[in-house]
Amino acid sequence: MNKRAAGVMFCCISAFLFSSRYICAAIQNSGKSGWSSYQIRQCLTGLGLLQFLGVIALIAGIVYLVIAEIQEAKSKSKIDPKE
Repeated sequence: MNKRAAGVMFCCISAFLFSSRYICAAIQNSGKSGWSSYQIRQCLTGLGLLQFLGVIALIAGIVYLVIAEIQEAKSKSKIDPKE
């Protein structure tokens, strides 16, 4: 697996972690009679680890993508210096 594919995979993992946080909060509130912003915030506060891991995965994905682009630009400049 090259760096670009790893970066895309980390970004997908990040999206999954961010969305699973809200899905878990919705499941926790599914048995309650009403939906208020206070109840949803109460459910989201216990899921801070998912948000933290999502941010870490997003940063790792962006770093991998940037490194892959830099390496590609360096390899192209070595092949054809006239462009």
